Amino acid sequence: MPEVTIRYFAAARSAAGQSSATAEATSIRELVGVVSADRPELARVLSICTFLLNGERADPATVLHSGAQVDALPPFAGG
Repeated sequence: MPEVTIRYFAAARSAAGQSSATAEATSIRELVGVVSADRPELARVLSICTFLLNGERADPATVLHSGAQVDALPPFAGG
């Protein structure tokens, strides 16, 4: 199974209590499940995030490869 890094930003970072994590997953959907298992607040925030895979927008079904970097970007407000 591929080992990937997920980086958290804004509310996702707050809910995770860290800026990044490494986990094994084959898709972004699976990665979200792995990192948020038993962490309902993180699961809630990740459910509304946009994800980037190596800097490119990706959907939850996107397949991951070893060494991939996934960014979790919650909605931002401001102007």
